[in-house]
Amino acid sequence: MNIRFEGKRALVTGAGRGIGRLIIKKLAECGAECVAMSKTQENLDSLRNEVPGIQTVVVDLADWTATRHALEKIGKIDLLVNNAGIMIMSPFLETTKEDLDKVLDVNFKAAFNVSQIVARSMVERGNGGAIVNVSSVASRTAFMNMASYCSSKGAMDSLTQVMATELGPHKIRVNSVHPHLVPLTDMGISIIASLPLVVIESCRLRIPLLNRLPDVEDVANAVVFLLSDQASNLNGIALPIEGGFEAN
Repeated sequence: MNIRFEGKRALVTGAGRGIGRLIIKKLAECGAECVAMSKTQENLDSLRNEVPGIQTVVVDLADWTATRHALEKIGKIDLLVNNAGIMIMSPFLETTKEDLDKVLDVNFKAAFNVSQIVARSMVERGNGGAIVNVSSVASRTAFMNMASYCSSKGAMDSLTQVMATELGPHKIRVNSVHPHLVPLTDMGISIIASLPLVVIESCRLRIPLLNRLPDVEDVANAVVFLLSDQASNLNGIALPIEGGFEAN
């Protein structure tokens, strides 16, 4: 399967590190003109050194107005990946409004905000497009001390379904990917450090496919596929990337 994106412009949020960084690299390899969005200039500078020719945008996605201003300067986008996300771990009874707001602002409201601006432009141009929201198995599986994160991803799943329904008639496909814990990312490392080893091991052993947690490559490959014309009839799906975790 030869996936190519020549003539397409792609925007990836949270592109400075981890999953988003690899998605940008793969999209560029496939011929897309890429726009990488992150709140950290240093990460974008190093990414530009690795992927010359990409456009970089520094913005804190938690700032609704600043994000909209930044998007107005980007120009047309054909492919969008809402990847930016944060996690603040705390027991449900101890989660503060401030922490809940921080998580929802980045994980849900930012995806809503960015998608609204990009999709409106797609509709106006009339050429269609593709959007992938990076969700998580945590949207459908309860994990201890992750009430705010699980809730934010559940909200993103509902948003994906509504977007797919409303935007489909405009030839805009909207799907989501649901990775399990990805160990070699900043968030994955943080989760592993904060939970007892027995909990991490029990999750891993519940995965039928060789008891293997996904890696960054697994997630990036799935996102690129869903953005491509090879997935032209896929709309509103939630693609699990967890080796059969939910099936077991």
